[in-house]
Amino acid sequence: MSIQGAQWIKGMVTVHIRGGQPELLVNRALAGGLQLSSIRWTSKGLLEFELSVSDFFRLRTYLKETGCRVHVTARKGLPFLLVKAERRKLFAGGIVLFFAIIFMLSSLVWSVEVQGNVKLTEEQIRAVAKQEGLYPMQWSFRLADADVLSKQLVRKLPGASWVGVEKKGTKVIIQVVEQTVPKHTALNNPRHLVASTDAVVTEIIAEAGRPVVKKNTKVKKGQTLISGTIGGEEHSRTIVAKGTVRGLVWYEFSIASPLTQSVKVYTGEKKTKWFAIIGSRALQVSGYGDNPFAASETIRHEQKAAWRNWSLPIGRMKETVMEMRMEKRTLTEAEAKGIGILQAKADVLIKAGSDAVIRDEIVLHEKAENGKVYMKVLFEVEQSIVKEMPLVQMQGD
Repeated sequence: MSIQGAQWIKGMVTVHIRGGQPELLVNRALAGGLQLSSIRWTSKGLLEFELSVSDFFRLRTYLKETGCRVHVTARKGLPFLLVKAERRKLFAGGIVLFFAIIFMLSSLVWSVEVQGNVKLTEEQIRAVAKQEGLYPMQWSFRLADADVLSKQLVRKLPGASWVGVEKKGTKVIIQVVEQTVPKHTALNNPRHLVASTDAVVTEIIAEAGRPVVKKNTKVKKGQTLISGTIGGEEHSRTIVAKGTVRGLVWYEFSIASPLTQSVKVYTGEKKTKWFAIIGSRALQVSGYGDNPFAASETIRHEQKAAWRNWSLPIGRMKETVMEMRMEKRTLTEAEAKGIGILQAKADVLIKAGSDAVIRDEIVLHEKAENGKVYMKVLFEVEQSIVKEMPLVQMQGD
């Protein structure tokens, strides 16, 4: 324990010395074994120093010898704190009760979180955990060791290869690793890969099968791209054609983009509500009354109390109700045109596939009337153009 800590437990007093011979008092007290500290002269010409409570009572002998008088100006330490607590029994009892409640709340399991499960349902895992005594509102000291719980859960959960149990404050996390079952590859029938739409081929890679078109070739919908028939006429055989074929495809869109747009604007007026959080419940403590705004948006911010690595089930939540209104914004023809084309591009990519790339756009027609910009736009898109076609093999002799 540090020297300051020991002094705080004993209790320290600060005193002023009046009259007599202050210097002689200090010398005799130190020679007598008293521990005086922070010795100094005040601005009023009084000698000031600190000493422990026990040394204060031993100081009386030296006061009589030197003709000095003593006046206590400050008290600090555990003995004086206990005296105050005795005078304020209700307050001290409240503090003790508060910490007792915090200890009880932190000794409970408030939530059980399940992670890593795919095939096993969360309800199934929670049911097995409850059989082992692991469930919300359970006392932490009643739980078995994490290793024991893990082994029991693995034994009772079909398809689980490992289960980890970790306690973080008032939350318990169950981490599940399921057994990996090899996927059965489906048996495919012989097939061709044909064009899904009219296009110009930009790339063709045959993993299996015979490519029958080349790059920069224009193909029609349904035309064979990679054949599933290989070999000569006498020794031909059919296989499952595999490969990648990309091509340029054209999409024509008619766009009508309005010249006015509704925009959400915050006025700056707001109302704040505070809630006390205990477990999963929220108790409002301020900001009562109805929402005074005709149109508003609510933003919530929650703060949980924590002590070291423990997350306590108590906290507060701030709810801010912000007044807003919708305003009409007038766009220029260029802005409306840009917004319309951007929306059309999104529709093109949805239709063409996630791997599609827009290479070019051409505005074929454009006019503004009746509060809108009307356009006809042609998009040039590079995308996958293959689809499967089952290959029916003709029986020979």
